[in-house]
Amino acid sequence: MQVLFDFLIGPFFQIFEAPIFFVEVVIGGMAAGIMYALVAIGFAVIFKASGIVNFAQGAMVLFAGLTLVGFLQMGAPLWLALIATVVVMVALAYAVERVVLGPLVNQPLIVLFMATIGLSFVIEGFGELAWGSDVHRLDVGLPRGSFFVGDIMIDRFHLVAAGSAGALVVAIVLFMQYTKFGRALRAVADDHQAALSVGIPLRMIWVITWSIAGVIALVAGVMWGTQAGIQFSLVLIAFKALPVLILGGFNSITGAIVAGLIIGVGETVFEVYWGQMMGGATENWFAYVVAMIFLFFRPQGLFGERIIERV
Repeated sequence: MQVLFDFLIGPFFQIFEAPIFFVEVVIGGMAAGIMYALVAIGFAVIFKASGIVNFAQGAMVLFAGLTLVGFLQMGAPLWLALIATVVVMVALAYAVERVVLGPLVNQPLIVLFMATIGLSFVIEGFGELAWGSDVHRLDVGLPRGSFFVGDIMIDRFHLVAAGSAGALVVAIVLFMQYTKFGRALRAVADDHQAALSVGIPLRMIWVITWSIAGVIALVAGVMWGTQAGIQFSLVLIAFKALPVLILGGFNSITGAIVAGLIIGVGETVFEVYWGQMMGGATENWFAYVVAMIFLFFRPQGLFGERIIERV
């Protein structure tokens, strides 16, 4: 009984005894959540437009980061390297539509999902062939170091990551609401066949969607690469983005941000205060447990739309 009491209640006494440390843990968790959300946004954009769960988003993050590092290593200035990387990601989107998605129009979604799994391995392999398999250091001049607000330590890089995620969400929402292509994208998301019947070019919309996802992957690649270097383990962050999508809703960009923060804070706080009592490394499975619980009670996620089918 005492062991159970220490496990359930003990950490709360630690929080009350050191509230400043707890706030710093929460801020660190929010920073981790923002990094997850940057990847999840790319998933959400593609799912919103096509209903496809793009398993290749992690590989796109890696490829965008590797491409940027490659241009920088060739001596290109940062602004030119960024523009060139965007061009490469748009070209990748065009190639994906022509080679993978186009031939699979009107196929079951599971076929498209399996195609993105294969695409992930192709992109990863091509990136290794073009840029090598070593860990690449990425430094684009983002601010580092910390400062204090009262007694609370804040990391400057985390503020930049949060600002980048916020700017991405605002830009995507404005694009969806106020541009011709954004309205067409929403129409395609509602009904592919109806969109085709009124003359909306489905294949062009897919190119635009994957191009947007490529730009998002570039931002995520810059943030993850600056923090941990460009390495092939970045492909695995696609797995961590899936619980974020389940929690926030697969077709909600705002939900990706909110769920990312929830997952990031939850797993960090749990690891710091409960992790040692459970053998550590709880960050590896915490997000999946939360996602599984949500699937029981709210399978559409916090911001997803409830699907009602009449029979």
